Amino acid sequence: MFRKNKKFYVTTSIPYTNAFPHIGFALEIIQADVLARYQRILGKDVFFLTGTDEHGLKTLRAAKLAGKEPLDFADEISEKFKELANFLNISNTDFIRTTDQTRHMPSVYRLWKKFEENGDIYKKKYKGYYCPGCEAFKTQKELIDGKCSLHQKDVEIVEEENYFFRLSKYLPKIKKIITGGKLKIIPIARKAEILNMIDQGLEDVSFSRAKEKYWGWPVPCDDTQNFYVWQDALPNYISALGYSEDSKNFKKYWPADVHCIGKDIVKFHAIYWPAMLLSAKIKLPESIFIHGFINVAGQKMSKSLGNVVDPFDLVKKYGVDAVRYYLLREILPTEDGDFTYEKFEARYNADLAGGLGNLLSRTLGIADKISNFKFLISNKSLSNNSKKALKQAKEKYTLGLENFKFNEALAAVWELIGYCDKYINEEKLWQTKNHEVVNEILFILKEISNLLYPFLPDSSIKINQAVSEGLLEKETPVLFPRVD
Repeated sequence: MFRKNKKFYVTTSIPYTNAFPHIGFALEIIQADVLARYQRILGKDVFFLTGTDEHGLKTLRAAKLAGKEPLDFADEISEKFKELANFLNISNTDFIRTTDQTRHMPSVYRLWKKFEENGDIYKKKYKGYYCPGCEAFKTQKELIDGKCSLHQKDVEIVEEENYFFRLSKYLPKIKKIITGGKLKIIPIARKAEILNMIDQGLEDVSFSRAKEKYWGWPVPCDDTQNFYVWQDALPNYISALGYSEDSKNFKKYWPADVHCIGKDIVKFHAIYWPAMLLSAKIKLPESIFIHGFINVAGQKMSKSLGNVVDPFDLVKKYGVDAVRYYLLREILPTEDGDFTYEKFEARYNADLAGGLGNLLSRTLGIADKISNFKFLISNKSLSNNSKKALKQAKEKYTLGLENFKFNEALAAVWELIGYCDKYINEEKLWQTKNHEVVNEILFILKEISNLLYPFLPDSSIKINQAVSEGLLEKETPVLFPRVD
């Protein structure tokens, strides 16, 4: 799946600053982090971007409700997303804000100029159904009983004169690019969904809104209009690289190897964004990876239901690697998943406390009882069964990561853990204290720690430190204390 070049550019979508981050975006940024860490292990020069989308109606209305100025409100929320990245041990290279006048704004204006030069911007009067939650106009087909099918809320009738982008001009070419696989869509079901959108016919899209109703930067040569959110937000993927000045970073890292996004913004990333790039004669991204939503006990997360899961609270209670593990193992990468505390704690106790943590502590405990024991970091003494188990696990692991199947990659690692537990039991290692077998298990544990690094970086480091020369002089770490 991944190109064999020396660079790798991965991005998350940029969440709106209308509310504090929830577990849904935590899933996305952790998935992107796994890809970034894995590619670094492969020796790639990785650029990993995340950030916040700040202009628009959603932030403006949320700020008014809070009694704050839009930028002050956006500052507060954006800082919380930065804090989340740190809290989740995310290895992002950069963080872009769409209110950044120095780094982001010049690229937005340069793109607009490119669109104008190519004859892709025009002004017209428009009346349509607008969903503030989606920051998008809706067709009649996208409504259910007059409500947005995604947010289940009444849409607004908006009538005004705006600047439009000639999206329809590029639909045939985008269809050909996606059909031919030049822009890869993961999973394949989303590819069919996107092609169906194109076949049903999409109208040209509004790229500005009336200034008095909308928070944003003014359109060039018309101070009655502000940039519409998608014209403003989508360029973050190139503005962070310095597109406005054709910087070294832009030339080096673009096109993106992977855009990681949620299923609710597929149209904008797989159709709008490619059309914008085609108009500006910029290369298209290599692939778009699309994840599903996280429900809570079978229900959609919402403030009104009071079931929004705070990732900060989860990390404080269970630890960062436990949260990363649950989201990557329990939630299928490209489908909707479900969260409950019962499921979380069951997975935690079974796989982390009773699986990985128990294997490390019992193996080091046995080694500690062997006099003059020295760990030999070598695979030369591995049995054929151990070699086979390692080989099979690594093959499944690599296949999983190459195909964005994070849960399957982790399952391969846990097969190794199961192999080690079975080996210890079969050999009755706590009785025999067989040096060679203990060394085998410790060597495999070191391999496990290396495989886990993209997923559970803190735990990986702790295992590596424990399973090393002089391990008997150290205290065995308790990776995951059992929870009741």
